[in-house]
Amino acid sequence: MGATLRALRALVLLCGFYLLSLLLLAALAGADAAVVTWVHGAAGIKIVAVSVLLAVPVVRGMFMLRTPRGDGPPGIDVTEADEPRLWALVRELAAATGTRAPDRIVLTADVNAAVSEDARLLGLRAGPRRLYLGVPLLTGLTEAQLRGVLAHEYGHYTGGDTRLSALVVRGRAQIARVIEHFHEKAAGKVAAERGRQEKAAAKRVAKGKDAKEVDTTGAGVTYRMMASVYKLYGKLYLRASLSTARAQEYAADRAAARIAGRDAIASALREIPALSASHGFYLDSYATLGLPVRLLPPRGQFFGGFARLLAAREEELAGLRAELPTTPASPYDSHPPIAERVRRLEALPADGRAARAGGPALALLTDAERTLAALEDAVLSDEILRHPRAATWQELLDAAMAEGVSTTHTPLHRALAEYTGQPATLSALLDVVDDGRLWRLAERLPLSEQAAAAKGRAFREFVRPRLRSSLRTMVLAEFSARSLLSWEFSWSHAAAARLTGQVPHDAPAADGGPEAALEAAVDAALADHPDTAPLRALLPSAATPAG
Repeated sequence: MGATLRALRALVLLCGFYLLSLLLLAALAGADAAVVTWVHGAAGIKIVAVSVLLAVPVVRGMFMLRTPRGDGPPGIDVTEADEPRLWALVRELAAATGTRAPDRIVLTADVNAAVSEDARLLGLRAGPRRLYLGVPLLTGLTEAQLRGVLAHEYGHYTGGDTRLSALVVRGRAQIARVIEHFHEKAAGKVAAERGRQEKAAAKRVAKGKDAKEVDTTGAGVTYRMMASVYKLYGKLYLRASLSTARAQEYAADRAAARIAGRDAIASALREIPALSASHGFYLDSYATLGLPVRLLPPRGQFFGGFARLLAAREEELAGLRAELPTTPASPYDSHPPIAERVRRLEALPADGRAARAGGPALALLTDAERTLAALEDAVLSDEILRHPRAATWQELLDAAMAEGVSTTHTPLHRALAEYTGQPATLSALLDVVDDGRLWRLAERLPLSEQAAAAKGRAFREFVRPRLRSSLRTMVLAEFSARSLLSWEFSWSHAAAARLTGQVPHDAPAADGGPEAALEAAVDAALADHPDTAPLRALLPSAATPAG
């Protein structure tokens, strides 16, 4: 579909919104005319008043004259003086694509690249252009792959996609605005009705009567019905614009293949889902590890550590590259499935330009460390930036894990406190085990229907894994409190607990070191015939069994 037809479709969809709104207003006006003719008195006035209230959100949505302009993701603007090599590449590819280069480059914290244009007159006049470029993307892609990504984004410029998006964005925004107005009105009605019923219930209780259950099912139903009409059109609008959006992605891929090479853009598309998954894991498991104890990684490492994770987990990345998404992220995602995009690209004739390995695209930056530090200042909130910094990743891990094991409250903690009527401590648990009451305690854990119905050995096998995990957590907390525990930091695998205390020579698995002795002691405490002596030996100052 050419740019003219796409523009016509976008205009028709936008006009459909106004037509729907006019039809609804006409229906409300017709209903008012019938009410005035046939209904008299207070009932008629009330119906007309409701129709006027329903018309207000419709009219407000229709007269949203300005197309909303998103500010884009937070980041740092870089000038040509700041990053001459990056700007040179951007201009080179723009010239090769036959389009105007962006006016601004914004480095962001996303695993993404995107272009925008503040087009005027609903896309009829060109406007300032921006390129948003994620630093994590630069970290994980080679320069050749980055060329393919940029050439793809420029394909949107040459196809007029960024200018036509003004029409599509306006329609989506107006539909969403009307739906939001109706939901706000419905929520107000529900709140008012709830307040009225709660007040009436309080009066009944004061008179010694039973309070009626609060029921707001019918409150705001008219507003919700009006919202549902726009929701239906919104779904139609999205689905109708999706085919165009996805066709634009395929066209931009073909443009990238012509400019940067088929293999460069195909390999970049294979890499991006793996980078996205890895970056999410990195943020959850490393960058934000210290937030519960109000501690940040070393300066510049909140995003900078991502490169070290990628280097250490190459084997896992290879597996992620081989498992390309075969479905869109959502039914309304404007991008086709990555697997289909790669399939179409690799079906193109070979162009003799094999994907060059090259170095990381991050090397295009003049001073990557400075940029990574500046990105923290631009993206993280002021509250988070006020947290102190750990000197090393190891220090960050030690502080976070010490807090984590000491504050974790597992289902076993809760069951033990209820069962004994005392604080849930390791000493109290060992006493329960020594008294032969472990499996009665286990019955208080949240259990599946199958586990709850099991008896004897079968029951023990069902609950033992959960007991083991919780007991191990309690033991680690005890070791941590006694400064007998350290943690081994690693980029390639999860943090490992390391015991620093002495292991009795007669402890189970003592020849395997402290960690092996601990695992064997936990198993012994949860055996069919439990024995807490190995655990008590590892913690010599723990309470002895009640005699």
